[in-house]
Amino acid sequence: MASSVQSKRVRKTPEERRTEIVSAAAAIALTEGLECITVRRVADELAVRPGLIGHYFPVTEDLVAEAFGVAATAELDELIPAGRPTDGPVERLARFFSLTVGESYDGMSRLWLNARHLSRYRPTLADRVARQEALWRDRLSGLIREGTEAGVFHTDDPMETAVQILVVLDGLGAHANTDRGDRSPTVANMAVTTAERELDLQKGSLLTLMSAPGTHRAH
Repeated sequence: MASSVQSKRVRKTPEERRTEIVSAAAAIALTEGLECITVRRVADELAVRPGLIGHYFPVTEDLVAEAFGVAATAELDELIPAGRPTDGPVERLARFFSLTVGESYDGMSRLWLNARHLSRYRPTLADRVARQEALWRDRLSGLIREGTEAGVFHTDDPMETAVQILVVLDGLGAHANTDRGDRSPTVANMAVTTAERELDLQKGSLLTLMSAPGTHRAH
């Protein structure tokens, strides 16, 4: 016998609906690419009418840029959390590097490559890519500056050192679509050794911390 009680449809707030749309678009970006984000594709993913997506994002390029920004910010917050830290600068830097390996990070590397390529002719996305790059530089240079003030790092220019590290990581990330099985430890750890050299840390000290129990690694 069918129940006479009808389930009530939950009505989402505009903020909840917008977040849901952006999250779905970000998931599509990570698995299929930013160019696959369309109103109809996102609507199909959420089982809603395309008009609903268009209501929140009349311009699809705005949704593409927002999806990239949300995914990139989530990555940054995982690698270098904002807020008051519980670990020291050296431990946090080691944790940062330990998380820049694995399938999850490779997926984000591919998304960054995708975004930078498309931003050549998509101004809205180009602006968001520039903003995300600035966030990366600020967050990492802030960590380095904190370590310098504490006397555990030594560098005359935390921002320049941060940029050097990020350039090496970007270079390694450019190979995210290739087989990494034959990558030598020297190449794989190039960003770590760059940090040790530029911050005047003992050679191998970060690698030792990265392999210590309790250090979070990406899988």
